[in-house]
Amino acid sequence: MSNKKIIVIGGGASGLVAAIAAKYSNSMVTILERNPKIAKKILATGNGRCNYTNVLATEFNYNHPEFVKPALQVLNPEATIQFFETLGIVPKVEDNGKTYPLSEQASSFLDVFMYEINRSNINLICDTFVENITKKGNTFIIKDSNGNQYTADAVILTTGGKVLPKSGSDGSGYGFAQSLGHTITHVFPSLTKLKLDYPYLKQLDGVKIPGKAELIYQNQSLQTETGDVLFTSYGISGPTILQLSRKAIDLHLNHQEVFIKVTLVNELSKADVKRRIYQFSDKSIEMCLVGLINKKFIPVLLKEVGIHDSSTEISQISPKSIHKLVELLFDWRFKVIGYKGYEDAQVTAGGITIDEVNPMTMESKLIKGLYFAGEILDIDALCGGYNLQWAWSSGYLAGISASLGD
Repeated sequence: MSNKKIIVIGGGASGLVAAIAAKYSNSMVTILERNPKIAKKILATGNGRCNYTNVLATEFNYNHPEFVKPALQVLNPEATIQFFETLGIVPKVEDNGKTYPLSEQASSFLDVFMYEINRSNINLICDTFVENITKKGNTFIIKDSNGNQYTADAVILTTGGKVLPKSGSDGSGYGFAQSLGHTITHVFPSLTKLKLDYPYLKQLDGVKIPGKAELIYQNQSLQTETGDVLFTSYGISGPTILQLSRKAIDLHLNHQEVFIKVTLVNELSKADVKRRIYQFSDKSIEMCLVGLINKKFIPVLLKEVGIHDSSTEISQISPKSIHKLVELLFDWRFKVIGYKGYEDAQVTAGGITIDEVNPMTMESKLIKGLYFAGEILDIDALCGGYNLQWAWSSGYLAGISASLGD
């Protein structure tokens, strides 16, 4: 069993599990947290419900599967649920694999973490902003903004990425890693809202539909998601769009032209819709579309196909315009021109280059005794509990490794 001094920098998801795992191996553990309380981002997860894992999670849900695999083998979703059950969290697993506390309160995690920290005598120091980390011989020296100095045999850096900077995740951890010789990949917000180039967005602002959205690049569909799509004054949002945003933003930042394709009618075929329209040839085009799509879409779609009067009867509209209208109902494309920033995003894409970290231990390949976990690394996934699962798994592996390592 270990008797090492370990300092965890960052009291978020990965840091808290890392601290508990290290303490299980009898290390002397200190958490340095810049906020007055721990777990600030956890409290905002899942609209306050905290989707803390997904029972369907595998390494293939992540951008670097082979790197993620060892950590997931050490603490997989089932083991994660058991781990939190021992702390007091009763799981509620939904049909899509998403798992929440039965209390449906993210604050339950704050309560059980604080109880475990106190029970196991982990030293928690809040309101502490770390300014620099150095290593002399076998000892790490950490200095904070208050002039305090801490020493440790091992350091676990779990400061997160840049998402929700008000929570403390402002990217400062990247600077610490760089000062110790590590490389940071290009980072950008992921799982966020997209900005579109479209002249009628203000008319669509606030319209939400259950639909299908696809990411289109070079006229090929790269990814398809179904669920709610929300139009806004600047672009588009909703769960489907968040899932598409990672690839969309990555391509956009590489100066590639990408589009979001929205399908407004999912239950009928194009032939069915066209038949329905011509069935009411004596009615106005507006009345043919009412009941088929959200009414706010009608004037915008009609402008797109050059029909300027919504009271125009079907019999007065050319087959070419009807064809174009039907095509739009099934293939409405919008050019992506930007995205919302870190305040609106759910996860940071990019981070510490994984080539410089041992996936079997989470230890730096450059600095012995330095470990990483969570969002600070170049690992991310889609919505659904996968990113928190990575935080728990990597934190657990880092904690055990730091405690038992030479």
